[in-house]
Amino acid sequence: MLRAGLDSATLAMRVHVDVKTVNRWLAGRMPHRRTRLQVAEALGETEESLWPSARPDIQAGAPATAEVSAAYAHRADIPNDLWISLLNRATERIDIIGYAYPFVFELLPNASEIVAAKCRAGCVVRLGFADPDCAHVMERDVLEQMGGTLPGRIRNALSMLGPLADTPGCQVGLHATHLYNSVFRFDSEMIVTPYLFRARGYQHTALYLRRHSPHGIFESFSDQFEQIWGTVTPYSRGFANGLTA
Repeated sequence: MLRAGLDSATLAMRVHVDVKTVNRWLAGRMPHRRTRLQVAEALGETEESLWPSARPDIQAGAPATAEVSAAYAHRADIPNDLWISLLNRATERIDIIGYAYPFVFELLPNASEIVAAKCRAGCVVRLGFADPDCAHVMERDVLEQMGGTLPGRIRNALSMLGPLADTPGCQVGLHATHLYNSVFRFDSEMIVTPYLFRARGYQHTALYLRRHSPHGIFESFSDQFEQIWGTVTPYSRGFANGLTA
């Protein structure tokens, strides 16, 4: 404020708050993010320089890794107990996008029923699968040397949806996007599997993330999910039987 030549009253006027509010900030209270950005602009500073604790994702010591709780050489190395605990803990949101991920429905004998019950309790679930008839699925099949089996794996995964295909609160979509990783989000926790050249799903590396701020690596993958989800075609049961969606 001294560098900018502003006193409490002038800053309050610039950002449209009461002068008492500015004094509370000076005493240590943190304003909401929208106001933080307005204050930073008024002072010619950055948000992180004024309120370092608001940006843990870029602080010295853990700039990009603060949200990485664990890293695995292969998705297959992730303990089943972790997958099951993520599934059981989720109460608000489950977002998954990949090519085919039947293993999720094989974690528990009643995995689909558990997710359906979460939907009925208010959890929002979005499941994105690759369209097995789109051209890039066969390209991925060739790349991973799967011998033409990927479209069948996707259809098999869709057949495992059970009650989820008709459960309010659960949306299932088919995408035609070249993916570079799969995303498995459970509330504020996420597993991301960056793809390796010619490796199959279970062989890819995996990161276990916990959301710390709206600016970190978690949010980057969350935004990626939203962008891909905006391209999906809604799935219908008839598709799994060879009919058009």
